[in-house]
Amino acid sequence: MRDDLRTATKALPELAVVDTDISHLLRSWFSRGFLVLRPVNWDSPASLLQKIIEYEAVHMIHSWDDLRRRLQSADRRCFAFFHPAMPDEPLIFVEVALTCSIPGNVDALLAPDRTPLKLVDADTAVFYSISNCQRGLAGISFGNLLIKQVLADLTAQLPGLRTYVTFSPILGLSDWLDEVVLDLVDDTALRQAAAHYLVLARRGDLPRDPVARFHIGNGATIHDVHAGADTSPSGIAQSRGAMVNYLYDPDRIARNLEELAAGRIAATRAVQSLARQVQLPEHIP
Repeated sequence: MRDDLRTATKALPELAVVDTDISHLLRSWFSRGFLVLRPVNWDSPASLLQKIIEYEAVHMIHSWDDLRRRLQSADRRCFAFFHPAMPDEPLIFVEVALTCSIPGNVDALLAPDRTPLKLVDADTAVFYSISNCQRGLAGISFGNLLIKQVLADLTAQLPGLRTYVTFSPILGLSDWLDEVVLDLVDDTALRQAAAHYLVLARRGDLPRDPVARFHIGNGATIHDVHAGADTSPSGIAQSRGAMVNYLYDPDRIARNLEELAAGRIAATRAVQSLARQVQLPEHIP
């Protein structure tokens, strides 16, 4: 019903007040106390696996074989939040790759011919795809809760893990590059531009990029940016193939949030240095 309401509100703005009331009600119904975290694997019901394929919003799942590679290998995990009133409908899910060190290329991470990693060699958990499933719950965020719960569960299950990062798209980068008319001569220039966009392009005190706003708002650190990391059509269209790692360090989350409250975005020195290499006209934010 809310999905239909949000569509109708575009033509009838006066319905916005109804949407506000329903949103408030849904936030109560879908509060953390009601959410159930469940692993999704290759042995999950076929009906659920089909929904994972349909709802995947970051890296398209092209076939059942593609899904099997993401779920069946010992070095891959998938977790989803469910609600008791909708036990067969995922609300949001995250796909995780267990790796040795932080990767710089999602194409290699998802390659059909990759060699699975032995769990004893894994020291890094990479959150490479987070997908919201229910359009009627837009604006009701579960991502922060999901990441924190999965991080805690993985730490308990796999004590050898030391690093928790995302491998995230930079959704607004291409549009921003068109706006500022930057001439990107090579991959280094792309990394510099991406770093500048993530650290210095703002919407108020928050990052302009929507994915950055989410992770920085959760206390993550911009750890590194990569050129040529996603060569899929969507990756090229939205970010010229660049991607970013956001680091979730439990010892720094509270400090990062304090820094954000003061208008400072947490980023490694390497990323800050890259960001400063870009010179924009004075009228460009």
